Amino acid sequence: MMKNSNRRLILASNSPRRKALLTQLGFQFEVKAFETDESFPDTLEKRLVAEYIAKQKNLFHRKKFPDDIIITADTTVIYQDNILGKPSSKDEACIMLKQLSNDTHLVVTGVCISSPDKATSFSNTTEVTFRRLADDEISRYIDECKPFDKAGAYGIQEWIGMMGVSAIKGSFFNVVGLPVDQVYVELNYFLRKNS
Repeated sequence: MMKNSNRRLILASNSPRRKALLTQLGFQFEVKAFETDESFPDTLEKRLVAEYIAKQKNLFHRKKFPDDIIITADTTVIYQDNILGKPSSKDEACIMLKQLSNDTHLVVTGVCISSPDKATSFSNTTEVTFRRLADDEISRYIDECKPFDKAGAYGIQEWIGMMGVSAIKGSFFNVVGLPVDQVYVELNYFLRKNS
């Protein structure tokens, strides 16, 4: 485990994938996440939405934990300039995956890290291409993995990613939920400044 500063590190996310990635990076942290407003201005460029939401989440949690280092994140799936959110039903998940089938989309993860006297934010974009997915493959995946907590209705680390993703350009872990290389560098900077 990496020795942290004299301030607590708070992961303000309930995502088990982000928790696992941050743990694997070697940081000591606590998970303390509250539901926050994830709306954004309609005029905002789609690639900037994830970072905008991550910053809003961080501002909200800063009021709850004023003395700590806080990391927040948000991931968006963008297909033909439309953001595909978390599906609310099997039918909606099917529609999303049929859109992504045999085509390329973008996955953008925005991150915001703050201490009581400093904040930084950044985002990372990955291109993901699916081969043509058969209807029974889509149905099987949704029935077995229930991807209703995932933007774009899929997790690249799951079965559908293993058998369906034909190409990826950029960070794999960014698609999972965190651009881990950038997070590692930025968090170490914050921890050194607060030690």
